[in-house]
Amino acid sequence: MEEEITYPYINSYLSKILKYSDPLLNEMEEYAAKNHIPIVQPESARILSVICNISKPKRILEVGTAIGYSSIILSNSMHKNGIIDTIELDEDMAERAREYIVRAGLDRKIRILQGDAAEVLQCLSTPYDFIFLDAAKGQYIEFLPFCLRLLNPGGVFVTDNVLYKGMVAKDGIVKHKHRTIIVNLREYLQSLCQNPDLNTSIVPVGDGIAICVKNEDKKENFT
Repeated sequence: MEEEITYPYINSYLSKILKYSDPLLNEMEEYAAKNHIPIVQPESARILSVICNISKPKRILEVGTAIGYSSIILSNSMHKNGIIDTIELDEDMAERAREYIVRAGLDRKIRILQGDAAEVLQCLSTPYDFIFLDAAKGQYIEFLPFCLRLLNPGGVFVTDNVLYKGMVAKDGIVKHKHRTIIVNLREYLQSLCQNPDLNTSIVPVGDGIAICVKNEDKKENFT
């Protein structure tokens, strides 16, 4: 039986009061639930939206588009003239995301980069003010150097699902099918927390969110 990182009655309550009133977002939530597509959880989505609203980034990079749910949420909270680049490996998923993004009237604001995240990240050179990592959890540690290189000084870096149903923080024997993911996530969180160029907090909501801000005096060379 899979565990949750907070009490089920709290999750149920928050899901109700934090539910978006936007009919398109509600439709996307229903589609994701029906087709077993992982999208950001309601309480995590709200935190993501609030952080984005505070920082008002002009350029956002999202790693892991799925059906475009979080891209649309971010687009409604960022700078009014901002742009989002979002990376998705699965061709069918990317096409579904495009359909929703067009319906939301955001096809000029959100650009889907279809391909393997590690390969796409290596090809990007323009820095971002806000990066949201919500892709294959076992590969977070692989994506980290690329994300930090692309993040502007003072930029915000948010990672979803970092506690993986609480198993990352739990002592004892881990089931074999989860072992690699958990080991990699633990290494990832250690890397975030011990990086002197980041100010990091880990928030136990949803499936766990890591929130980092890159030090203002940290500069990257893009030449």
